[in-house]
Amino acid sequence: MRLYITALNPTDAVLDGLVPAAATLGLPVTVLTDRPAEWPADVPTTACAVRDPDAVLAAVAPGRPAALLSNSDHLQAATALAARRLGLPAKDPDAARRCKDKAATRRAVAAAGLDLVRTATVEPGADPVVPAATFPAVVKPRDGVASEDAYLVADDEELAARVAEIRRRRPDVALVVEEYLAGDLRTHETLGDGSALAVLGGWRTGLGPPPTFTEVSLDWSPPTAPETAQVRAHLDALAVGFGACHTEYVVQDGRVRLIEVNYRLIGDRMDLILAELLGVPLFEYLIRLHLGEPLAALDLPAPDTVDRHARVEYVCADRSGRLTAAPGPVDTARDDVRLGCRPLREPGRTADLTGTNRDYLAVLHAIGPDDRTVRRALNTFRADLRWEIAG
Repeated sequence: MRLYITALNPTDAVLDGLVPAAATLGLPVTVLTDRPAEWPADVPTTACAVRDPDAVLAAVAPGRPAALLSNSDHLQAATALAARRLGLPAKDPDAARRCKDKAATRRAVAAAGLDLVRTATVEPGADPVVPAATFPAVVKPRDGVASEDAYLVADDEELAARVAEIRRRRPDVALVVEEYLAGDLRTHETLGDGSALAVLGGWRTGLGPPPTFTEVSLDWSPPTAPETAQVRAHLDALAVGFGACHTEYVVQDGRVRLIEVNYRLIGDRMDLILAELLGVPLFEYLIRLHLGEPLAALDLPAPDTVDRHARVEYVCADRSGRLTAAPGPVDTARDDVRLGCRPLREPGRTADLTGTNRDYLAVLHAIGPDDRTVRRALNTFRADLRWEIAG
């Protein structure tokens, strides 16, 4: 029996998370991808049009699949549909599509009577027309990820300029324009087996300066019981309940307001850091759910019982150019704090500044006894590291 993972480009979640976890569970792995040449030679891959569930079915059917899953935002619906046709545990394909489509997310939440966020869809080629009361607003791709092409706009003039800018790069993309939801950005991480849902914890997210929404830091901050209850109601409205889910929200006057729901693990190495903080084999647990095991079989700690604090900081490029120098992977400890640095861009690569997580050069993290000790150790650690960009 074999585990199949659908993917696009190589990611740490697959290479450092799912593939080693499958080996621990004694499962051979095949990655189905439309970019096999980009993957390391030691990872078994099969070329496949992974956005097409029929192509995924054809690639998997001869291999006696034990499980089929994906950690890609783009592939959740197609993978879920293929898995269900094979009789394997899977997400609801409609729920996966609903989460990916930000306008559909808003409609489902509003229909459940939970929240009404003023939202307008702008189809390719159409003029952006939204009610004046919507401003300040956020414009972003309807099916976007990673804060790519997401901008804060103050009025119709700024909106038109941003829409034109996005369309120069992506003329066929549908956009949404929605009211800006102010407040501290938080995350809510869950695992589910289709019947029960467990809260893994959550993070308080620090953002860079507007008009973009680049995440620059995250601090461990488990959600309160009222927040968890409200987030769960939103996830129920979206029919989310199987596998991993990463939810972003703000709280206004005690009310949870969704930013978006990513029906997968938290990304940018945060999943690996979360596993280290919780002290659990998170990727093995995810695979076991897709093998059909119940959530009750997993030994998950209650988030508020975790007696350590964690902070993550992203080192971001401040301009376009070629990365000429960067520290390699680093693992060390200081003052009872475990510290780590993982490169996210290799030296020699040239990249444009985007205002998204594609600007990340590295992720730094610290896990220790309390917030103050962790911040002090991380500041000292970061001060000794150097990145250089030419051009």
